[in-house]
Amino acid sequence: MHKLNVNLPRRKVRQMFQEADTDENQGTLTFEEFCVFYKMMSLRRDLYLLLLSYSDKKDHLTVEELAQFLKVEQKMNNVTTDYCLDIIKKFEVSEENKVKNVLGIEGFTNFMRSPACDIFNPLHHEVYQDMDQPLCNYYIASSHNTYLTGDQLLSQSKVDMYARVLQEGCRCVEVDCWDGPDGEPVVHHGYTLTSKILFRDVVETINKHAFVKNEFPVILSIENHCSIQQQRKIAQYLKGIFRDKLDLSSVDTGECKQLPSPQSLKGKILVKGKKLPYHLGDDAEEGEVSDEDSADEIEDECKFKLHYNNGTTEHQVESFIRKKLESLLKESQIRDKEDPDSFTVRALLKATHEGLNAHLKQSPDVKESGKKSHGRSLMTNFGKHKKTTKSRSKSYSTDDEEDTQQNTVKEGGQLYRLGRRRKTMKLCRELSDLVVYTNSVAAQDIVDDGTTGNVLSFSETRAHQVVQQKSEQFMIYNQKQLTRIYPSAYRIDSSNFNPLPYWNAGCQLVALNYQSEGRMMQLNRAKFKTNGNCGYVLKPQQMCKGTFNPFSGDPLPANPKKQLILKVISGQQLPKPPDSMFGDRGEIIDPFVEVEIIGLPVDCCKDQTRVVDDNGFNPVWEETLTFTVHMPEIALVRFLVWDHDPIGRDFVGQRTVTFSSLVPGYRHVYLEGLTEASIFVHITINEIYGKWSPLILNPSYTILHFLGATKNRQLQGLKGLFNKNPRHSSAENNSHYVRKRSIGDRILRRTASAPAKGRKKSKMGFQEMVEIKDSVSEATRDQDGVLRRTTRSLQARPVSMPVDRNLLGALSLPVSETAKDNEGKENSLVQI
Repeated sequence: MHKLNVNLPRRKVRQMFQEADTDENQGTLTFEEFCVFYKMMSLRRDLYLLLLSYSDKKDHLTVEELAQFLKVEQKMNNVTTDYCLDIIKKFEVSEENKVKNVLGIEGFTNFMRSPACDIFNPLHHEVYQDMDQPLCNYYIASSHNTYLTGDQLLSQSKVDMYARVLQEGCRCVEVDCWDGPDGEPVVHHGYTLTSKILFRDVVETINKHAFVKNEFPVILSIENHCSIQQQRKIAQYLKGIFRDKLDLSSVDTGECKQLPSPQSLKGKILVKGKKLPYHLGDDAEEGEVSDEDSADEIEDECKFKLHYNNGTTEHQVESFIRKKLESLLKESQIRDKEDPDSFTVRALLKATHEGLNAHLKQSPDVKESGKKSHGRSLMTNFGKHKKTTKSRSKSYSTDDEEDTQQNTVKEGGQLYRLGRRRKTMKLCRELSDLVVYTNSVAAQDIVDDGTTGNVLSFSETRAHQVVQQKSEQFMIYNQKQLTRIYPSAYRIDSSNFNPLPYWNAGCQLVALNYQSEGRMMQLNRAKFKTNGNCGYVLKPQQMCKGTFNPFSGDPLPANPKKQLILKVISGQQLPKPPDSMFGDRGEIIDPFVEVEIIGLPVDCCKDQTRVVDDNGFNPVWEETLTFTVHMPEIALVRFLVWDHDPIGRDFVGQRTVTFSSLVPGYRHVYLEGLTEASIFVHITINEIYGKWSPLILNPSYTILHFLGATKNRQLQGLKGLFNKNPRHSSAENNSHYVRKRSIGDRILRRTASAPAKGRKKSKMGFQEMVEIKDSVSEATRDQDGVLRRTTRSLQARPVSMPVDRNLLGALSLPVSETAKDNEGKENSLVQI
């Protein structure tokens, strides 16, 4: 029983054993008897109860009864007799039932656990969105430093990473190009200990795997650090290997009113890079362009020291990065353990720090000898760079008047000015001509002149400043041009930032480190799994035109909201956590489920079920959680299973799904990466019209919500008057209750459960959004750092609220004149 992760009384186990032991050999089970015993153990009583409710208390469903179940509960349209017969033929295990065209409990269980009853809409496994809109109207799956297999300092560079991310649905990959030996450009992370790979091998790999999974365009983000000679070699490889796949449209982006669509660029590869200014004639073979778009702080610092300080040595630069690593290690020790996989990032960071220390110990004392160390060096070919700096000074320059840090956001024609030093580089005509719709520009170069084809690049730290200070202007800019956000260079451990604030601001290319598993990559996978995992997801219409403030308390007051009513019923085959302190001793887990809504700041919240003791095999919760979502098009629903321990909780598994891909009815939520582990839920999605619509659904909840804790205890009896359903998971409700046992509880009473406790639904604020304030709704942060919105007193009674005026008087609720004016106006609730 312990191996099945369930704890049953010996009396119950003995009874089931005796029922299965039917032959003369008492005390032992044959193979057939063991199969019977296992079926008794694994019988899903929740599903059996559901089958009985539609089969008129029979142990099977007829074709007509199955069709009724699919229409009423699963919200399926056009259910035909042939479809039901196909279900019976495919999932029923009894030949006798197949002949009778009925579906027994085993066949019904197989059907409910099949992909047909998964929580993810099966139609969304294919491309279903409009793909004829401009590129700026889509979120595009993007990778940062795609070639790296681990951290940003010591890890290996491999061409296989390009094949992997492209087949995972990524549509924007990054290539850092540097001068290599024998005139061959190489790809690696500059000024680090990462290994090098040939640029030609990278291009050949991309050419082979770009369109294996889908034909929508791939954006090749070129970070050019090469000399003019090797730039021409890069252009030669791009044209010679990609051939017709390379998009070389003869379009003047200065006159082009909008970007092309993904549909029109199918099978094409777009080169994102620098482009020569238009004022240069076509006869110019080369020219100077800004080198500000790739604001890699560490690389920037190394370049600056290398260019201006002739005394800078390899040892000094390595010490510089070593200090950054030490600060990251200190930061990781106090980092909130929000990400269940964060231990892998800390281990990677520690290994990086130890690897650098080992390298420094092996290096000779540069101060005394100044000799070049053998093996891989942090400043690879450091001496060559120092010798050639003078001859290449024209291709890398800095304006003295802009040496100071500038972090202001200007109001005039220049939209942003957040750079530190004005740098330029030389660019050849051959490489410039390959850039058509994706011209890389820096923050200092952006002028709000309506030019399409520019791609603005921001590090996460600078983008955070823009989102805080100019969110609406940033949204308008992203309605016609592309913006790329990439991790800060101080994330040497290849950890990922939270992409949600930048998606909410309309940024299309939010680049993450695909090699680092964790919460942020799970959100990224869920975001792009919809629409056939093609790497392009259409932004909401409100983000594509007009003004929209994603950080408002009510961002879409005229639009209906979605209400998600989620009943968490049971779990199946939940394993012990791999890093559990007691898992290796055979202890059985005490699971509970946490559900989190991730989207606009006003929508971000989470709630959880009670804890079920000693049962990971088939725990039963039967709890209802309710959420309201203002913009479901960008919201994610995250299911997490935890093991409750006296000293904390251990992560068991998770599944994240886009709100728009949820399917109503009885559904299984299979945990990502865990075979057969799932939770069984029932989903209802309603549309809410009107400001006071929540009163229709739960009037007592609204009274408690608006009155606050002071009136909470006075209205304990009032709650039962209006709400006879199981516990409603509400925001400001801390009341304890005794719930009447349902039929399902009595049938499933062999599952031991801890007593239920009332819990708050917490309004969450992402770390990147905590400081963003809106005049519409103020918020405060509690001692745990969770952003909680302040409650407001009830100002007017809606007509839809079934409370008479005598009750209002007894509760001392103010009734304004607007309440009288609203007589006869009703809110509406539409179930979908």
